[in-house]
Amino acid sequence: MVEAIAVASGKGGTGKTTATLALGMALAADHDVTVVDTDTGLANLLFHTGLEDADVTLHDLLLGDADVSVADATYDRFGMRVVPCGTSLGDFREADPTRLRDVVADLAADTDVLLLDSPAAIGSVGAVLPVVLADRMVVVLQPTIPALSDGLKVQEYARSYGTGGAGVLFNRVHDADAVATITDQTERYFDGPVVGTVPDSDAVRAARAAGEPLLAHAPDSAAAGAFREAAAAIEVRDEEPGAVADRFRSAVIPKQP
Repeated sequence: MVEAIAVASGKGGTGKTTATLALGMALAADHDVTVVDTDTGLANLLFHTGLEDADVTLHDLLLGDADVSVADATYDRFGMRVVPCGTSLGDFREADPTRLRDVVADLAADTDVLLLDSPAAIGSVGAVLPVVLADRMVVVLQPTIPALSDGLKVQEYARSYGTGGAGVLFNRVHDADAVATITDQTERYFDGPVVGTVPDSDAVRAARAAGEPLLAHAPDSAAAGAFREAAAAIEVRDEEPGAVADRFRSAVIPKQP
């Protein structure tokens, strides 16, 4: 059993990494979960998981370092496996994003759910490849019309490569009434339902400062509860790992986003 789900957004600042880790911890109550930071240019998952000093990261794998393996870049954190990405600009420039296919294929052999913390933009091969590889995608948005428009661009691109929608998650919400006014539009135009609404929270900022996922730092907070409800609304599909891995390895690499 394995499914790759990209957690994506139309622009930065939506709390996508916080959402990825929160969904991962919630899903890990019932599934074996692996989270991968595929934002090779602006990686920050390592700061959310206390892995700032990780010796091996996704960058090393994308550089093709023969002395390291996928297992070397995988860390057991907070009930999940985590593959962080480094922050070196030089490594980002030299990394070959197409190697991500083989990394994801290797990980698929030993997990139930692969969550790909994806870049917010769609301006490069490295930015769009996680969405191309994923079976489905959760779109993290703030409840505004411009945010919906940005998210729909990502969805349109994902659809063109056969990636389905697992739902929309409204995050960092200040006004719940704002969600109510656009929920119908959201469910009309996006693939999948609105799986949750997460309030803006000081607990999220405190967790980030502490280098811990929200569900570890403040498990009883309203935001943590909302993320758990969102995870419960995402039905994990059962696919044969070998077939999924083969699909990843043979995935078409976009020539131009």
